[in-house]
Amino acid sequence: MPQALRVIFAGTPDFAAASLAALLDSRHRVVAVYTQPDRPAGRGRKLLPSPVKALAQAHQLPVYQPTSLKDADAQAELAAIEADIMVVVAYGLILPQAVLDTPRLGCLNVHASLLPRWRGAAPIQRAIEAGDRESGVTIMQMDAGLDTGAMLLERRTPIAATTTGGELHDTLAKLGGETIVAALDALAGEGLSATPQPEAGITYAAKLTKAEAELDFRQPAARLAAKVRAFNPWPVAWCTLGDERLRLWLAAAGERRDDDPQQTPPGTLLQSDADALRIACGAGGSEVLRVTQAQLPGGKALPMRELLKARGERFAAGTPLSPPETPR
Repeated sequence: MPQALRVIFAGTPDFAAASLAALLDSRHRVVAVYTQPDRPAGRGRKLLPSPVKALAQAHQLPVYQPTSLKDADAQAELAAIEADIMVVVAYGLILPQAVLDTPRLGCLNVHASLLPRWRGAAPIQRAIEAGDRESGVTIMQMDAGLDTGAMLLERRTPIAATTTGGELHDTLAKLGGETIVAALDALAGEGLSATPQPEAGITYAAKLTKAEAELDFRQPAARLAAKVRAFNPWPVAWCTLGDERLRLWLAAAGERRDDDPQQTPPGTLLQSDADALRIACGAGGSEVLRVTQAQLPGGKALPMRELLKARGERFAAGTPLSPPETPR
């Protein structure tokens, strides 16, 4: 059997913790963990460890939390660990070339897309938002560019018409853990061939913002529904209902009915179904967005059937949902 590798793991959020957990269950030895410094969270703004740090501490692993890896002392500290390889998953710090060159086998990244599609910060949500039918994880040999390194291994998974950002996140987190273990097994044995990323098909997944979660009902129903699913559970798509914000958690493209008005401005509430809010959208309000889960201020996200029973007067047909002031 090929030898086990000495691994430095660098990561921060839940997505990264899934890969760390898989490595801890593998025959490879995680000898050190790097993660972001503790951040204030909650109402009390108490400093909390990252999910990766919490898992590392539960396994009595040494944890390093530098604010940068650019200074010589931090680089010397990392080199002294004498790892065979460094695995990086949503770490959040830039790795200088000196760090990339330190481990004997370099640094590998678990990226949540099928590179070169969706390089960048939010590949999971952008894939759903764009209507992609497939996603996956790519194990990449890291270089100085932004997700530009050669590809070593990939695994694919379908994106269904109902898949949310949270669901795809969890699927890819598990798949990422399985795939990085397979990559390390191969590297410790016969090795893996590196394939340069093609120039064709490069797209960038920009960081998500709360501002872009406001829906523009002049867009087609399919595009709006994809955004609602992509932004669930964060930042959550929304619109205004009167002077309040209505958050939309689940939606799909619907169909116009015979009793719908012929001319309806986009963003107008149509007659509801028993279990869905129907909103006119698209060019001239000719399409329908069907919302099946929503949230009013101060309340929980609820199936629309329950909201309509409890607060049906808020969703009367003909009620306008405030459109954005400028085109998008």
